Amino acid sequence: MACKSHYVDECYAELKQFIEKLPTQKGALIAVLHKAQGIFGFLPEEVQDFVAKELHINPAEVYGVVSFYSFFTMTPKGDTPISICLGTACYVKGAEDIVAEIKEHINLDVGQVSEDGKFSLDAVRCVGACSLAPVVLIKDKVYGRLKKGEIKSILDGYMKGESHENN
Repeated sequence: MACKSHYVDECYAELKQFIEKLPTQKGALIAVLHKAQGIFGFLPEEVQDFVAKELHINPAEVYGVVSFYSFFTMTPKGDTPISICLGTACYVKGAEDIVAEIKEHINLDVGQVSEDGKFSLDAVRCVGACSLAPVVLIKDKVYGRLKKGEIKSILDGYMKGESHENN
């Protein structure tokens, strides 16, 4: 759950407490960034600066890691983030058709968040599940071997507030 604006101080306190409990801060940047993104929902510049200060490292190092790994995001995501893999295997197996269906069904382009904040749509290079191509991640759930027409019922489940099992 993303940090709500009126609880920002509590969110920073939670992150600081996590950092202080680490056995060592050396080499902990990625773990700290994962925790920070879990708390705040994304990693804006202020959060990156806080992490750099707490870990006693250069903010440019933090930014370099955040911008390198596709898992990290510097922009807010919807409550139900959707990521479509456009890596080679997924693309060859029809990911482009799946993207078109998602865009049409939830009326979002890649990189956008719905006005109500419920959905966001992103394209990623690879999720490491090439044998399941084409792959879509919705929240933390992986949907693989999708065929044209299947994504609509999956999205409908999320629109109704329920997850959908991939058969």
